[in-house]
Amino acid sequence: MCMYSYSNGVVDDFQAVHLGARALGGTGLIISEATAVSPEGRISPYDAGIWNDGHITALANTTKVVKSAGAVAAIQLAHAGRKACTTQPWMGGGPIGMEDPHFWQALAPSPIPFDVQYQRPLELTKNEINRIIGDFGNAARRAHLAGFEMVEIHAAHGYLIHSFLSPLTNHRADEYGGSFEKRSRLLNEIVVAVRENLPEDLPIAVRLSCTDWAPGGLEIEDTLQIASMLKDLKVDLIDCSSGGIMPNIRIPVAPGYQVRFASEIRNKLGLATAAVGMIQSAVQANQIISEGHADIVLIGRSLLSDPNWAIAATIELGGQNLIPNPYLRGNWRS
Repeated sequence: MCMYSYSNGVVDDFQAVHLGARALGGTGLIISEATAVSPEGRISPYDAGIWNDGHITALANTTKVVKSAGAVAAIQLAHAGRKACTTQPWMGGGPIGMEDPHFWQALAPSPIPFDVQYQRPLELTKNEINRIIGDFGNAARRAHLAGFEMVEIHAAHGYLIHSFLSPLTNHRADEYGGSFEKRSRLLNEIVVAVRENLPEDLPIAVRLSCTDWAPGGLEIEDTLQIASMLKDLKVDLIDCSSGGIMPNIRIPVAPGYQVRFASEIRNKLGLATAAVGMIQSAVQANQIISEGHADIVLIGRSLLSDPNWAIAATIELGGQNLIPNPYLRGNWRS
């Protein structure tokens, strides 16, 4: 969950405290927020970054805190593409105008704005695409040096990689657009670059929008093809989300509405999946795992409101007491 709270991409003690609190709260895997692989890949001017070696020390402080509290530290590598250059959510979240000193040019596979008020992105050249592939590879190298134990590539929600995958936003006529194989080429080459910069045993996850929820866009059948390609590339986990490619799309949001995507990929391809999206109760999360729909459950907003969600869930399900000893004072919830 993006915090939009940093300067020049450099995370600070807030990130370490924020994520460390959730680690102390019993969470097993902490995936830090979308971290930009280049300055123009940020969603807002205040995003976390990993585009130069100067970012490593601060990120290493976060991984030290998370791991010392008993959790696995992971990072999400991201490029916002045509959805870049917006304000913080509490400032409206809208696009930044050209007259603003924080403005920068957004980039995309094709020059199609995300919405009417958004800037028209520049169509990436092949040289620029190669540079972005290198940015992801270098970001993976820095993530390993900073102590992260898993890397997730963000290829969902209408950001850069997803906008290459979807025919709704990729109208290119070169080797990066047109057929499924060409539209998926960027993701393929980014995965290869990330793997080349990590130890063989360090897991890689990819977050996908399993459907665009829009006519002419990606459907689960397309995502099964993408996931099969990723399995061949030795990707370890598919994080199964959806949507985000276009505004004003009607999505049938309900508790667990995306679980079926994780289940289908897991059971048809034998590839580990993560379920995400309106999974709020311990019973619901446990049922997803016990019924074989996914290998892990990822919790976002519920952990924002309650850093001890995992401890409470474990207690509710009758599992091992995870309350840290310094907090054992009678009624924990009092």
